Amino acid sequence: MTTFVTMVYIVFVNPAMLAEAGIDQGAAFAATCIAAAIGCFIMGFWANYPLALAPGMGLNAFFTYGVVLGMGHTWQAALAAVFFSGCLFLLLSLFKVREWIINAIPNVLKLAIATGIGAFLALIALKNAGIIVASPATLVQLGDITQAGPLLAIVSFFFIAALLYRDIKSGVLLSILLVTAIALGLGLVQYNGLVDTPPSLAPTFMQLDFAAALELSMLSVIFAFLFVDLFDTSGTLVAVSQKAGISDHNGHIPRLGRALSADSTATIAGATLGTSTTTSYIESVAGVSVGGRTGLTAVVVGCCFLMMLFFAPLAAMVPPYATAGAILYVAVLMLQNLKLIDWDDMTEAVPVCTVLLMTPLTFSIAHGISLGFIAYTAVKLLCGKRHDISMSVWILTSLFILKFALL
Repeated sequence: MTTFVTMVYIVFVNPAMLAEAGIDQGAAFAATCIAAAIGCFIMGFWANYPLALAPGMGLNAFFTYGVVLGMGHTWQAALAAVFFSGCLFLLLSLFKVREWIINAIPNVLKLAIATGIGAFLALIALKNAGIIVASPATLVQLGDITQAGPLLAIVSFFFIAALLYRDIKSGVLLSILLVTAIALGLGLVQYNGLVDTPPSLAPTFMQLDFAAALELSMLSVIFAFLFVDLFDTSGTLVAVSQKAGISDHNGHIPRLGRALSADSTATIAGATLGTSTTTSYIESVAGVSVGGRTGLTAVVVGCCFLMMLFFAPLAAMVPPYATAGAILYVAVLMLQNLKLIDWDDMTEAVPVCTVLLMTPLTFSIAHGISLGFIAYTAVKLLCGKRHDISMSVWILTSLFILKFALL
């Protein structure tokens, strides 16, 4: 239950974000709940890990703002790209290629990707709340923060910080509900009830455009979905297994293949239902810290997500500025990776800054990753540290350069 209340905010945030891509919000809500339940059940019953899954923050932002609104692809093509990335992830897990890929990529680039996504999420949250707005002179500027929306978003963020500082696990959920209640009291949103029959999946179920997803321009998108999910899941597995005492003294994680297969299978299922990439949640550590040690934790979380299907009216009533604080909170968590960077080494600081700045400023996780790899290879080469560049990094950098040159 502790794990669930720390991550249930996703059922409010994810449908609202996917709706901006043109997906029916009710169907996205149902897909979010069901995909999360499927992932949790597989993780619990098969892998026996206290690790919960749901559509991931960052990847849903890339889906909407990067692939659909940014690159101009349809949401049907984006769902197919998610599907293919899940299939590739499953193959990598089954054939044990995952370990080679993760070990071959420099740790500094893994940290850079996480921080870049954090900055991207922060920009999206501030934009959705109206705290920053477009400007013809300076690109962006401060919005009218005396309006109700921006003010409530700021209150939400500060409220989350205060609650989590006091170790109140449900701080994010309570913040969303509080701001929604205030907005309801001010007449900014309309009350449509709390409980109803679950919304239909028909608008999104099996609506994948496989042909469009196989176009050359979509290959980098599929890779970006795969790449981010791969490292996000691996990092979460390491953190949760260490906290739960599952890994041994050498850091070996038992049943690793099953856990990774659960993640990739949930992504495939989620794409067919109508949601972006489903991934493991670091919030699972909260449940582990209060006693969760087996797959029963994940199974209970899955049951809770199925129960949430009946609260669609509540989810539809939540305004964008009520979830902005939650998105900013996730951004803060991801930006904490900056403390692990060796800022005195320019060959590490430069690629990190490249990803950190270019991901939000190009409004694309894919571009941020691509430019980060190019910066890493160029700086290491020019500084005489060619031995730090692995063969896989050379290959990926070459592919990214070709992508910018040809597309």
